[in-house]
Amino acid sequence: MARTLPQPAREAIEIVTVLQALADPVRLEVIRELSTVTEPRSCSLEAYDVDISAATLSHHWRVLREAGLTTTFVDGRRRWVELRRDDLQARFPGLLDAVLA
Repeated sequence: MARTLPQPAREAIEIVTVLQALADPVRLEVIRELSTVTEPRSCSLEAYDVDISAATLSHHWRVLREAGLTTTFVDGRRRWVELRRDDLQARFPGLLDAVLA
């Protein structure tokens, strides 16, 4: 059974923190890639078209999760991530679609 890493509750997601997280081009790119799938996706570097180290990608995942943009699931040694689309839509209607457009 997978567990989730700590993340803010829906009502605790703040727009300034979300926008700060999305201001980084790498984080924006991985959010764009996540927005194209409906199932959790691997957190591994090979799964994304970004030119950074695995440690740097790990940092970006933490920033996105702590901002409330993603959920990270841990299953043994593997980590999976998914976009918190429903939470973001409920909190800030239309924001995610506008940012991804």
